[in-house]
Amino acid sequence: MNRKNLLAALVLISFSLTVWAQDYSYDPSRSAVLLVDPYNEFLSEGGLLYPLSRETLEANDAIANMKTLVEAARASGMKVIYVPHHHYEEGDNEGWKFWRGSGRVFRAGTWAVEYYPDLQMQAGDVEARQHWQSSGFANTDLDFLLKQNGIDHVVLAGMRANTCIESTARYAVELGYHTTMLSDAVGAFNMREMQAAVEIDYPVIAHQVFTTAGFVAAIATD
Repeated sequence: MNRKNLLAALVLISFSLTVWAQDYSYDPSRSAVLLVDPYNEFLSEGGLLYPLSRETLEANDAIANMKTLVEAARASGMKVIYVPHHHYEEGDNEGWKFWRGSGRVFRAGTWAVEYYPDLQMQAGDVEARQHWQSSGFANTDLDFLLKQNGIDHVVLAGMRANTCIESTARYAVELGYHTTMLSDAVGAFNMREMQAAVEIDYPVIAHQVFTTAGFVAAIATD
């Protein structure tokens, strides 16, 4: 399949999923934003991963969109649930058979694992237990928190588009959650990662793919 036909197929898939998903509404009592790993390590100058993330963050205006998203969600009465990556400490991997950790990043007790200044938790927000690898559900209490709060619609934003965001979304779908992904409230380490995630994977994984502005408009009319 040549590039032109491939792009046409992707547009058709995205359009079909969008039409199919229009029947879903975002009742704030049943919906939550999952904000994944909004750490200084990724989002702030001085973070070890910021130089890798910067290009896509700026291209998407991603940080501003994350802020717009959580503010709109809170204003609507929707839960915002923080989904943080494990804070690394020396010896974490001792005795592990197949360690694939985060190395020098996300060091416990440091500025790097504080949430970005414009994305701090607010009253009423919820924080899940830290995930060790990519999925925010694996070996955490995220599924429990969602069920306890009566939530069956989740909306994902944060870092990183093709790893934690994508893995958490796949898991959410497998667990039966209506799953929405945002194309411009995420970042990655380069544009190839971003494009592969947003243009190819998200329309296949999710029930709905929105821009931040599109989602905010959707919840404003529900």
